[in-house]
Amino acid sequence: MDKSTLTQKAYELAKAQYADLGIDTDKVLEQLDQLPISMHCWQADDVGGFEKPDASLDGGGIQVTGNYPGKARNIDELRADIEMAMSLLPGKQRLNLHAIYGDFKGKFVERDQIEASHFQSWIDWAREKETGLDFNPSCFSHPYAADGYTLSSKNETHRRFWIEHVKRTRTIAAQMGKELGTPCINNIWIPDGSKDIPVDSFTHRALLKESLDEIIAEKHPKEHMRDAVECKLFGIGSEAMVVGSHEFYMGYAIKNNILLCLDNGHFHPTEQVGDKISSVLQFIDGLLLHITRGVRWDSDHIVTFNDEVKLIAQEVVRANALGRVNIGLDFFDATLNRVGAYVAGVRATQLAFLYALLEPTQTLKKYEQEGKLFERLALLETLKTKPFGDVYNYWCLINDIPVAEDYIKEVQEYEREVLAARG
Repeated sequence: MDKSTLTQKAYELAKAQYADLGIDTDKVLEQLDQLPISMHCWQADDVGGFEKPDASLDGGGIQVTGNYPGKARNIDELRADIEMAMSLLPGKQRLNLHAIYGDFKGKFVERDQIEASHFQSWIDWAREKETGLDFNPSCFSHPYAADGYTLSSKNETHRRFWIEHVKRTRTIAAQMGKELGTPCINNIWIPDGSKDIPVDSFTHRALLKESLDEIIAEKHPKEHMRDAVECKLFGIGSEAMVVGSHEFYMGYAIKNNILLCLDNGHFHPTEQVGDKISSVLQFIDGLLLHITRGVRWDSDHIVTFNDEVKLIAQEVVRANALGRVNIGLDFFDATLNRVGAYVAGVRATQLAFLYALLEPTQTLKKYEQEGKLFERLALLETLKTKPFGDVYNYWCLINDIPVAEDYIKEVQEYEREVLAARG
């Protein structure tokens, strides 16, 4: 029996099993079709960007390990790699750009001077691919970030530089959203913090608030651009104190009605980011999720279909919040094929949301309401062995995407024909 027929038959059996639970798998797949995942451009080139020739990551609380051959060296190669990854994925994808990834035409443009024109070719590319763009200021790998502070710096020259940079990214993001007809999220993450215990954390946080207040004072239509702020517990070089902590940014997001970005690699290894979702959504309109996999620290490993990612997806679905939550990825691994990393990470994330959508949530809530805790537990355990993978494979099949492990061969062929030639 050929794989297509086998996939179809497996789906029909899975469909019947889920129907017994009151779940219409066809409708679930329609929901998945409308669930965009924002792929991060920086996996393809190890967070180098195109600000300078032969640019490479230079500190700022970020570290990429590995030297697997085939790294994208220019904007054309990066786009080709992203297009290849997207061709192996069902559903909708967006692209998340950092400011250092502008099309600078070989000329150095300082970050407080970037303009929408430097990203017009990205807008044109996204329009051609019928997708959306998201954006980020790049407050790292720069002499004015060398002391570990940017928007919260006590050096007024440095702080003014970064304020102007972030202002410009908001303007650029608004232009992206306007031209593409879909809101562009401009996510602010800064590496600011202290390796050892500081005495004057209050002033740094007061300066960050002052900087952010000035930055968001200029209003852009929400249908063009949405602001987000990304919190963190600790980072490389900021182990003792991060200025933009969870408490700081949660308060700031609530007060200013902007998006809060929760990156599940930014918290203590025992914290469950999924558990924060139902709390935060009580107070703000929406969330930005950066889904990653921290291993003992914020190591940004490739997303896998693990319990943490499943819980995040379940909490979003159980809160009926798919329309209020924006999903993006944030990992970088240079120890293996970077295109394969994209595909594996996006598929794992999609699988987690599929798993959540296939859950008979109303039945489980009813058991809980009635105090039938054994029944709730038993059904949750039963769901673990339901054939959700067959539903995902069918979704790939009907979208003419390689089914199951077949995408491995496609990535290997791309490596032989394209990546290997890069040296």
